[in-house]
Amino acid sequence: MPDILRDMKRHTSKTLVKAIAENIQESRRDWLLWFFEREGKANPNNEQYQFWQQGNHPIELWSNNVIDQKMDYIHNNPVKAGWVDEPAHYLYSSARDYAGDKGLIDIII
Repeated sequence: MPDILRDMKRHTSKTLVKAIAENIQESRRDWLLWFFEREGKANPNNEQYQFWQQGNHPIELWSNNVIDQKMDYIHNNPVKAGWVDEPAHYLYSSARDYAGDKGLIDIII
């Protein structure tokens, strides 16, 4: 599993950074590239950019209570970051589906 996660992070980070760098229409392009490069320079394990956090901390989802706890944590991240007032207000969150609205992807509840 660690090798799969490492390879997924490597592939997606390179693909996403390339897409950002080549997208002239992205208004935050320069800021994003600066941020990823700054983070990359702070970590000697990187070639240039850092997109993902280092490491991973797998948690076994062994009960419905643990699953609900982790889902609440994920849904509340945009609120904690100050991007939205309510989890369901974040466009890219499945919290919208759990609140009775339609999200961007199909969710089976």
